Amino acid sequence: MEKEKLITGYTTGVFDLFHIGHLNILKKAKSMCNRLIVGVSTDELAYDLKGRKPIIPFSERMEIIKSISLVDEVVPENVNDKMLAWQKYQFDIIFKGDDWKNSTRWITLEKQFDKVGVRICYFHYTQNTSSTIIREILEDTLHH
Repeated sequence: MEKEKLITGYTTGVFDLFHIGHLNILKKAKSMCNRLIVGVSTDELAYDLKGRKPIIPFSERMEIIKSISLVDEVVPENVNDKMLAWQKYQFDIIFKGDDWKNSTRWITLEKQFDKVGVRICYFHYTQNTSSTIIREILEDTLHH
């Protein structure tokens, strides 16, 4: 009997103000792979990407993701280079929010990943829940 191939998945995020959208991504990702590696963006990378530091410090965001049983390995993501991550972790599939689909950057990545046999799976973005929305509500509440 042939041994089942181990499929490694990879996803990344800031995971600030952890919410149901984050959990849904991790659940869907884990359902499509045997081993799930999650990259958590450092405070510096999050600032570079979003123009602001996360509310929850990096070390705490790492601990939160490590404590989730769906996640097999948590790694720091300090550069926004998915090919470099692939070279390091050799994943078979990468998971990304569909808000990035058809962007110039991800069209290029699709071609690069296709050459090395990595599949990209885009997940539906949770429209009504995001760390940005939660952050805005908190800031609005604090200022009134």
